[in-house]
Amino acid sequence: MHSSTQPQDLAWQFWLALPLYPFGKRRTLCTEVVKNTIWTFDQLQGFFYAVVTIRMTVVKLSAGGLLIYAPVAPTKECIRMVSELVEKYGDVKYIILPTSSGLEHKIFVGPFARCFPQAQVFLAPNQWSFPLNLPLSWLGFPRKLTQVLPENSKQAPFGAEFDYAVLDLDLGKGSFAEVALLHKRSRTLLLTDSIISIPEEPPALLQLDPYPLLFHARDSGDEAMEDTPANRRKGWQRICLFAIYFRPRAVETAGLVQMCRDAAKAKERSRQAYFGLYPFRWQAGWQQSFDMLRSNGRPFVAPILQTLIFSQAPQQVLDWADKVATWDFGRIISCHLDAPIATTPYEFRQAFACLEQNPRPSQNAPLPEEDFGFLRQLETFLVKYGVATPAKEKV
Repeated sequence: MHSSTQPQDLAWQFWLALPLYPFGKRRTLCTEVVKNTIWTFDQLQGFFYAVVTIRMTVVKLSAGGLLIYAPVAPTKECIRMVSELVEKYGDVKYIILPTSSGLEHKIFVGPFARCFPQAQVFLAPNQWSFPLNLPLSWLGFPRKLTQVLPENSKQAPFGAEFDYAVLDLDLGKGSFAEVALLHKRSRTLLLTDSIISIPEEPPALLQLDPYPLLFHARDSGDEAMEDTPANRRKGWQRICLFAIYFRPRAVETAGLVQMCRDAAKAKERSRQAYFGLYPFRWQAGWQQSFDMLRSNGRPFVAPILQTLIFSQAPQQVLDWADKVATWDFGRIISCHLDAPIATTPYEFRQAFACLEQNPRPSQNAPLPEEDFGFLRQLETFLVKYGVATPAKEKV
């Protein structure tokens, strides 16, 4: 924490709109990625201590001023850090919401924009809300300064410095959009959810308060939480398996009766420890599942997108990936997990081989089908009740 940061500087008052950990108290970590040009602002977000980073990226414009991609919670601490960049490099000129379905990104845009009222807000197309499709101004976006991104990136006021390509999938009940934004001068590609990479070590922000790491490092609820580097790493690896697969093959959950019996024997039964509830039973082979998932930090498409979203329109996704792969970039900054990811356009394109029947040769093996069990069940459930449509054939 910055020496002058007070607890109230971390407060996020609208947390009930999306009640995810760490709820109403969010710390921000700012990192300079490209000297005097690009900065990332990381916060934490998760459920039941399966916590990963959520990220905003700030880019300095060549004529002065700043562009912001995917705002995070505008706490006093976060806004103070951005304001320090404003003092050096000029006003926030543009704010980009690069998704139409990602509530964990959308919810921050209106409150963030109100902190910089001179900024123009650009949205991915086909924004929607549930259960009622409300006007954008009702969702907190500034009425006079908000517009959808022009279809042609050259028509955007920042088009001289950036290229962008919009993936916009019609899912029936709503849309999924992702705006790939290329900062040409620094050869940096900004993405939201489509590509991720898993760091070997827990993120620096999570190391500041390692409780979630230690919570998941245990093999049973009655095991004491011991803070060691090995336990932090073990907890991180298990958190990644939860975050990526929801329920990987190597974990089983105890029944309610057994869970309560175990809770009664737990060494810590505080509110922070969920009153001793720890339903997870990790089986042999979980470490192998993590190693295959991480695969030396290679970029990949998250299984939930592979299974529930991109499978709805594989050709459209591949056409978008092909277009992005023609650009010149050497790093990716995604909104979650590791960043920056040192990569090439070819490696980016290879990540989408999961949508192809006969993918190009690659050193990266596909993720093990056994870990997709829960997501396949979820897909079947959603199709049965008309929330999703059956997956289309791979291309």
